[in-house]
Amino acid sequence: MKGSYLKRYPLTHFIVAVVIILSMAPFPEVPQLEDISFADKWTHMIMYFGVSIVIWWEYLHQHQTIRWGQLIWGAMVAPAAMGGLLELAQAYLTTCRSGEWLDFVANCVGVLLGAAAGAILSKTCKG
Repeated sequence: MKGSYLKRYPLTHFIVAVVIILSMAPFPEVPQLEDISFADKWTHMIMYFGVSIVIWWEYLHQHQTIRWGQLIWGAMVAPAAMGGLLELAQAYLTTCRSGEWLDFVANCVGVLLGAAAGAILSKTCKG
Protein backbone atom coordinates (compact mmCIF):
# COMPACT_ATOMS: atom_id res chain seq x y z
CA MET A 1 0.00 0.00 0.00
CA LYS A 2 1.61 3.24 -1.09
CA GLY A 3 1.25 6.07 1.38
CA SER A 4 -1.01 6.42 4.35
CA TYR A 5 -4.77 6.73 4.13
CA LEU A 6 -4.53 10.27 5.47
CA LYS A 7 -2.20 11.30 2.64
CA ARG A 8 -4.15 9.40 -0.02
CA TYR A 9 -7.62 10.57 1.06
CA PRO A 10 -7.17 14.05 2.56
CA LEU A 11 -10.50 15.48 1.40
CA THR A 12 -12.37 12.44 2.75
CA HIS A 13 -10.78 12.87 6.16
CA PHE A 14 -11.55 16.59 6.15
CA ILE A 15 -15.22 16.06 5.20
CA VAL A 16 -15.62 13.29 7.82
CA ALA A 17 -14.12 15.58 10.49
CA VAL A 18 -16.50 18.40 9.49
CA VAL A 19 -19.51 16.06 9.67
CA ILE A 20 -18.44 14.80 13.10
CA ILE A 21 -17.99 18.34 14.40
CA LEU A 22 -21.31 19.51 12.94
CA SER A 23 -23.04 16.44 14.39
CA MET A 24 -21.73 16.84 17.92
CA ALA A 25 -21.50 20.62 18.40
CA PRO A 26 -24.39 22.68 19.71
CA PHE A 27 -26.39 24.07 16.81
CA PRO A 28 -28.46 27.23 17.21
CA GLU A 29 -32.07 27.37 16.10
CA VAL A 30 -32.41 28.94 12.65
CA PRO A 31 -35.91 30.42 12.31
CA GLN A 32 -35.62 30.69 8.50
CA LEU A 33 -35.30 26.92 8.25
CA GLU A 34 -38.62 26.36 10.00
CA ASP A 35 -40.38 27.18 6.73
CA ILE A 36 -38.58 24.36 4.91
CA SER A 37 -40.22 20.97 5.39
CA PHE A 38 -37.81 18.39 6.77
CA ALA A 39 -34.88 20.85 6.65
CA ASP A 40 -33.00 18.75 9.21
CA LYS A 41 -33.45 15.57 7.15
CA TRP A 42 -32.36 17.34 3.94
CA THR A 43 -29.25 18.52 5.78
CA HIS A 44 -28.44 14.97 6.84
CA MET A 45 -28.93 13.65 3.30
CA ILE A 46 -26.71 16.35 1.82
CA MET A 47 -23.94 15.82 4.39
CA TYR A 48 -23.83 12.06 3.86
CA PHE A 49 -24.16 12.40 0.09
CA GLY A 50 -21.08 14.63 0.34
CA VAL A 51 -19.16 12.13 2.44
CA SER A 52 -20.00 9.27 0.09
CA ILE A 53 -19.29 11.05 -3.19
CA VAL A 54 -15.97 12.42 -1.92
CA ILE A 55 -14.90 8.91 -0.91
CA TRP A 56 -15.89 7.61 -4.36
CA TRP A 57 -14.06 10.45 -6.13
CA GLU A 58 -10.85 10.06 -4.15
CA TYR A 59 -10.95 6.27 -4.49
CA LEU A 60 -11.38 6.47 -8.25
CA HIS A 61 -8.46 8.88 -8.51
CA GLN A 62 -6.19 6.74 -6.30
CA HIS A 63 -6.79 3.32 -7.90
CA GLN A 64 -6.27 2.05 -11.41
CA THR A 65 -8.78 -0.75 -10.98
CA ILE A 66 -11.92 -0.75 -8.89
CA ARG A 67 -12.15 -3.25 -6.06
CA TRP A 68 -15.90 -3.17 -5.57
CA GLY A 69 -15.78 -4.84 -2.16
CA GLN A 70 -13.40 -2.19 -0.85
CA LEU A 71 -15.44 0.59 -2.36
CA ILE A 72 -18.74 -0.70 -1.00
CA TRP A 73 -17.31 -1.03 2.51
CA GLY A 74 -15.45 2.29 2.37
CA ALA A 75 -17.99 4.46 0.57
CA MET A 76 -21.27 2.91 1.71
CA VAL A 77 -21.06 0.75 4.82
CA ALA A 78 -18.55 2.93 6.71
CA PRO A 79 -20.39 6.24 6.19
CA ALA A 80 -23.75 4.64 7.08
CA ALA A 81 -22.20 3.13 10.22
CA MET A 82 -20.63 6.49 11.06
CA GLY A 83 -24.08 8.09 10.74
CA GLY A 84 -25.59 5.54 13.09
CA LEU A 85 -22.79 5.89 15.63
CA LEU A 86 -23.09 9.67 15.55
CA GLU A 87 -26.82 9.46 16.17
CA LEU A 88 -26.12 7.25 19.19
CA ALA A 89 -23.40 9.64 20.35
CA GLN A 90 -25.83 12.54 20.05
CA ALA A 91 -28.42 10.67 22.10
CA TYR A 92 -26.12 9.40 24.85
CA LEU A 93 -23.06 11.66 24.96
CA THR A 94 -24.49 15.16 24.53
CA THR A 95 -27.06 17.27 26.28
CA CYS A 96 -27.45 19.66 23.35
CA ARG A 97 -28.26 17.19 20.56
CA SER A 98 -30.68 14.29 20.16
CA GLY A 99 -30.23 11.13 18.15
CA GLU A 100 -33.11 10.25 15.86
CA TRP A 101 -33.91 7.20 13.78
CA LEU A 102 -35.18 9.36 10.92
CA ASP A 103 -31.86 11.23 10.89
CA PHE A 104 -30.11 7.88 10.52
CA VAL A 105 -32.46 6.99 7.65
CA ALA A 106 -31.70 10.36 6.01
CA ASN A 107 -27.97 9.65 6.45
CA CYS A 108 -28.38 6.30 4.71
CA VAL A 109 -30.41 7.83 1.88
CA GLY A 110 -27.61 10.35 1.37
CA VAL A 111 -25.04 7.54 1.27
CA LEU A 112 -27.14 5.62 -1.28
CA LEU A 113 -27.53 8.70 -3.46
CA GLY A 114 -23.78 9.27 -3.21
CA ALA A 115 -23.18 5.64 -4.18
CA ALA A 116 -25.44 6.01 -7.21
CA ALA A 117 -23.58 9.15 -8.27
CA GLY A 118 -20.27 7.41 -7.55
CA ALA A 119 -21.24 4.43 -9.68
CA ILE A 120 -22.03 6.79 -12.55
CA LEU A 121 -18.74 8.58 -11.94
CA SER A 122 -16.90 5.27 -12.00
CA LYS A 123 -18.28 4.55 -15.47
CA THR A 124 -17.08 7.91 -16.78
CA CYS A 125 -13.67 7.76 -15.05
CA LYS A 126 -12.83 4.12 -15.71
CA GLY A 127 -14.78 3.62 -18.93
